[in-house]
Amino acid sequence: MPDVQHDRIRITGIAATGHHGVFDHERRDGQRFVADVVLHVDTRSAAAADRLDLTVDYGTVTSRVAAVLSGAPADLVETVAERIAAVVLDDDRVHAVDVVLHKPQAPIPVPFDDVTVEIHRDRARPPAVAAPAGGRHAGAAATEQDPQADVAEPSGVAGQTAVHDRLDEPPAEPVDVVLALGSNLGPSQDLLRRAVHELCEVDGLDVVAVSPLVRTAAVGGPEQPDYLNAVVLGRTTLAPRALLRACQGVEASLGRERLERWGPRTVDVDVVVHGTTLAVTDDLELPHPRAHERAFVLEPWAQVAPDAVLPGLGGGPVRLLAETAPDRGGIRWMALDWWRTPGEA
Repeated sequence: MPDVQHDRIRITGIAATGHHGVFDHERRDGQRFVADVVLHVDTRSAAAADRLDLTVDYGTVTSRVAAVLSGAPADLVETVAERIAAVVLDDDRVHAVDVVLHKPQAPIPVPFDDVTVEIHRDRARPPAVAAPAGGRHAGAAATEQDPQADVAEPSGVAGQTAVHDRLDEPPAEPVDVVLALGSNLGPSQDLLRRAVHELCEVDGLDVVAVSPLVRTAAVGGPEQPDYLNAVVLGRTTLAPRALLRACQGVEASLGRERLERWGPRTVDVDVVVHGTTLAVTDDLELPHPRAHERAFVLEPWAQVAPDAVLPGLGGGPVRLLAETAPDRGGIRWMALDWWRTPGEA
């Protein structure tokens, strides 16, 4: 039987500094690695419906490949290539993947242009290693009603392993942060107001702006009420993971329970951006991998920061991203100073 010919999504030139290699100086100093990937997929359903959620988000794929390049050191580039293949194939919609991994600064004592390792992996001949932490099924910080991810439980939950990496390191100086708020259960406007006030009390976080309130339809998940959404801009000296835990603490204090995946909730407080941090881990992905396509984040953000730019791959000027977001037609503006306590100046 002839091989099935799939459509292909090709991403070239994904670059990051990694610490892979067998020599001490490679582990200590790091060097540039570049990856090219080809995803073998079936694009017909997505093309027919013109729906982003029916195809592979190449912005997310690119971020995760870059995270492998800059992630846990390996002695061999062959191992890194297998990790990349495993991350890509963690999405069931990808039938096969081609990986070309470049090590242009390899410690070779004669002139050369490049060193590459090229592999092809598919469901019949899977990668030799498992996907690193932060694959598609990891509990990345999810934006409100996003059907593609759910927020990880706060640290300290029974059975959860503590993670210690660069996301536990506070910035050398305050950085800008973007938090996305959402609620569709209970007195949503009051709950979101209380969330803003609790965020103002978090040590190491200065709230500098709060967006207008919007009403949006739930994106995916079970049938449920519309959401109220807003964005909070701030400055923080907290490490990314410390900020995540502070946000989860606000959620818990306002009765957030995770009873149904993608189900209705009293309140979400999600970390969308932490400075220029680019990372994929079990409990936090920065920037949020779907922020660039969520109007319920982009529209309020653009209202309070018209010149804002979403960092990372798939990012760009927030105002322009909002204009092309798939759910932009469902935004309804509700109120401006909704978060202030009645009678507050």
